Amino acid sequence: MLVSLSIRNLAVVESVDVHFHQGFHVLTGETGAGKSIIIDALVLISGGRGAADLVRYGCDKAEMEALFELPAGHPVWEVLAKLGIQGNADEHLLIRRELASSGKSTSRINGQLVNLSMLREVGEHIVNIHGQHEPQNLLRTDRHLALLDTYGDGMIGPVKARYRERYGAFVKAEKELRELQESSQKSYQMLDMYRFQLEEIASARLQPGEDELLAEERVKLSHSEKMMDAVAGAYELLQSQQGLDAVSSAAAMLEDISHYDSKQLQPITEQIQSAYYQLEDAVFQLRSYREQIEFNPERLQEVEQRLALIAGLRRKYGDSVEQILEYSQKIEHETDKLENKDERLEKLTAQRDKLLAELLAAADELSAARKQCAEDLAVQVERELNELQMGRTSLRVKIDPLEDARGYEWNGRKIRPTKQGIDNAEFLISANPGEPLRPLGKIASGGEISRVMLALKSIFARHDQIPVLIFDEVDTGVSGRAAQSIAEKLYRLSSVCQVFSITHLPQVACMADSQYLIEKSVQDGRTMTQVEELSDEGRVKELARMLGGVEITQKTLHHAQEMLNLAQAQKREGHRVEQ
Repeated sequence: MLVSLSIRNLAVVESVDVHFHQGFHVLTGETGAGKSIIIDALVLISGGRGAADLVRYGCDKAEMEALFELPAGHPVWEVLAKLGIQGNADEHLLIRRELASSGKSTSRINGQLVNLSMLREVGEHIVNIHGQHEPQNLLRTDRHLALLDTYGDGMIGPVKARYRERYGAFVKAEKELRELQESSQKSYQMLDMYRFQLEEIASARLQPGEDELLAEERVKLSHSEKMMDAVAGAYELLQSQQGLDAVSSAAAMLEDISHYDSKQLQPITEQIQSAYYQLEDAVFQLRSYREQIEFNPERLQEVEQRLALIAGLRRKYGDSVEQILEYSQKIEHETDKLENKDERLEKLTAQRDKLLAELLAAADELSAARKQCAEDLAVQVERELNELQMGRTSLRVKIDPLEDARGYEWNGRKIRPTKQGIDNAEFLISANPGEPLRPLGKIASGGEISRVMLALKSIFARHDQIPVLIFDEVDTGVSGRAAQSIAEKLYRLSSVCQVFSITHLPQVACMADSQYLIEKSVQDGRTMTQVEELSDEGRVKELARMLGGVEITQKTLHHAQEMLNLAQAQKREGHRVEQ
């Protein structure tokens, strides 16, 4: 439910804070008092587009803040989680919207900044506003199928889930087949290119890591002469009398005298002896390495050529030998696919046709479920309309297959399956006996439109779980018994959601659980709008005004009190029952 609404500097409203309750609320007041401002604020709160001219003259921005209390398990919590917004059923849901005089707006949900599309996605789950002259979902033909599915979710839902599973498999197969068919013109060119590339890479007989090994070998071959001179020179120096012999003699001399000062001389002697053995080992290694040094211009040329070949392949196919070999495996797979394209086309076509047959069978099952629910929905709507003094009205939900000249053959028609099935639904209505059924949006009478909308809202409110339902003068164009029927219907509807109605009819106002008076006044040369929740006494006076106009007499006051007493009696008799 909507717990509270705060408005600052919106149109003629300077500052309004209103608290609401469970049940049925009415907003009343003189024409032009600003009742629609409340609706405008909720439209903005639920993600509607704002305009700069909504900001109160002379102010920088308008501010709206709404507090909602929603039960655990309500769909909005899942939506919030998907959008990454913090929230849970143990706390209120707070939505704030600011509209600057420049036209820009800022929105927050539970303190987190959100964009307009995110706000709208949340708002459509918590507030539903119906105005007589606004395009509504119920009047939009493209929404009728979704409404039917919502109504019959218990029966349609499982069948639709099975259909969508098959639809996903069909779409995947159709996409793969289409991509293969569209590639026909390029396939032969690609096949020739892939074959050339495979032959070029295969003829190189590459080995993983080969380029690194060759690079090392090239360095050695390029500097073999210099390396030979240095290694040979070092070997000769160490082998000479100034090399190993000198170290050996020094060690012998110190060994002869080390026992005179073993504490200091013995360690030095051992170090020199150790150095001798290490030098001796190094000399042996130098001799061996010298014998391995190769001065081979022919081999160097071979290495250079091999590296040049690899460099050319790297420029084309990868940054290393390993990447070149990976690319070769990839195009080998692609080549195999292209060489066997006709076979794959045949196989994919057969698979697609099989999945299409299964999909259309599931679509038939879905259509049958929808038609059964459509009949039940029509009966429910006609029953609701009978209670609204439209007992002669007939309603049908027309379900036809979606035809598409580019579609698939099905029962003598070209059908293009969609994610929703193969059906198109439209609500048709005849308000008077003998008149043909016509699209819902073509009903001429405003009073008839209002009551049909109310009947449909009453039914769908039990299924769409939207907690706040707002009617902007839904009773326009009706009077007498029809007006009383609307009042009773709105009251009963408030058993499944919180209902708000802007009304000029006392029959509707007296059935409300809570009544709010919207008044306009001039203070310091500025127009101001106030919202007041009426007490029992205040309700009597306001109802008397609605009954008698400007002059409020004892007679109209008595009549107003009588209407309230009768309404209370009706409520006690249990007119608001679970629908």
